[in-house]
Formats: sequence, C-alpha cells, structure tokens
Amino acid sequence: MSSPISHAEDPDFHSSIQENLKQLSAQLGSPLDESSVMEIYQDACDLLSHLSPSPLTLARVAGTLLVYQVNDTELEESKWFSNQVKQCLDEEEVEELIESMSRTDAL
Repeated sequence: MSSPISHAEDPDFHSSIQENLKQLSAQLGSPLDESSVMEIYQDACDLLSHLSPSPLTLARVAGTLLVYQVNDTELEESKWFSNQVKQCLDEEEVEELIESMSRTDAL
C-alpha cells in the first residue's frame, strides 16, 4: 500500500513519532501499548493521506488524536477534528486548524 506521505519509507521517521506518542501518553498518565500507539499513528497517516505532510504536521495530528483518546474526549469532537483534517486542501490548513484549537481568544 503506497502513501503520499513523503517520509513513508523512512523507518526512523515512523519509530520516532511512535516513540514520542508512547512517551506523551505516559506523561499524560495513560501509558499506551505498542498496538494502541500504532493505531493512532496509522489513523493520523490515513487522515493526511490526501496530502504530503511534513513530519511535524503528521506528529501534531497524531498527538492531537492521542490527546483525544487519553482524555476520553467526546466522540463527536474527535470525529469533527478528523473531518476537518480530511477537508484541508494543504498542510498549511491542517496547521491552522490545530493552531485554532489551542487559541483561548476564539469567540
């Protein structure tokens, strides 16, 4: 299965993001096993499959999915994020989406 993700052939890239997800889950108080981390990583890759994201963007999307999972975020909110990412036309829109979610001055 081929993926437009430009770093898909770099195993260090994959393992680095997955290791960071594992560490982040532990820091958030909900350590995840390898299969859960891999599932989150694959979900992020799937959401971005229509783009060629940088490693940072892929990591940020995966990190957002991780936070939704360990914080037991409502399913509707998680689905909303996933749908928004799928609708983004380029990497910059994905970054703007993630940035807008962390702003406290919105409305």
